[in-house]
Amino acid sequence: MSDKKKFNIEYEIKSSPRILYSFLSEPNGLTQWFADDVAVKDQIYTFTWDGEQQKAKLLLMKENKLVRFKWMDDDPNCYFEMEIMQDELTNDVALGITDFATEETISERKLIWDNQVDYLISVLGA
Repeated sequence: MSDKKKFNIEYEIKSSPRILYSFLSEPNGLTQWFADDVAVKDQIYTFTWDGEQQKAKLLLMKENKLVRFKWMDDDPNCYFEMEIMQDELTNDVALGITDFATEETISERKLIWDNQVDYLISVLGA
């Protein structure tokens, strides 16, 4: 049983879901903000940061909506998901992040996401 807890964060992003989705799902999009390098083979994404590799399996993909990954070496019940949410009335776009972390590391994980998403927003020029 994992002691990791699920948490959600939401960011407002001025971008079309279609453009945003390419940054969440395509290796060349992900390398612009999420990792130094991203390679994909048979639904397994290899993310590289500072020469360290981490592999994640793509669990779910809905075009222009969401991507869900599971770290290969992580607890089987844990995953991380990036969901594009669009308000039907205002058409405002938000990026919802779902991730898992231990109680002690949640604030640290959130900070990492904050930094990554800030970077994404600057890349998008949003």
